[in-house]
Amino acid sequence: MIIVCPLSQVEPLVARHRVSHVVTLLSPDTGDEPPGGIAPDRHLRLFFHDIALPMEGHTPPTARDAERLIAFLDSWDRADPMLIHCWAGISRSTAAAYTALCLFRPQADEEALAQELRAASPSATPNRLIVSLADEVLGRQGRMVKAVASIGRGADAFEGTPFILRP
Repeated sequence: MIIVCPLSQVEPLVARHRVSHVVTLLSPDTGDEPPGGIAPDRHLRLFFHDIALPMEGHTPPTARDAERLIAFLDSWDRADPMLIHCWAGISRSTAAAYTALCLFRPQADEEALAQELRAASPSATPNRLIVSLADEVLGRQGRMVKAVASIGRGADAFEGTPFILRP
């Protein structure tokens, strides 16, 4: 299973679910303490701002970030849970989780996967730039971007409620 959450919930969820792999998506200026019990080779740390378009003074996600994310997801044996988190558990982490669904279910309809994400998290608002970069790497020809646009912005929330997806 894939657990998606905000930074504030990482430690208790890692312990409760015996997580084996963690994806951290935070801003470059955010301190990051690795979760206890997670080996460095099972912890992907990507640092960029939660922006959809380039902005002065901000670090956007890059194609290399998408490639690293997809390679890390693909290396996961799925024997034990993976946890994906960002600061709020709403945008960067939900984009990464949606990417995982598209990677692990290559024949699935992107819109159906986006609806599955929405059902699991009413506040999910996947970062469109991350989704666009992943769409390119996975060769989904813009369908991931279109699907995320179809579910629109999620419900307003300061912090997302942790949720689970089945890859």
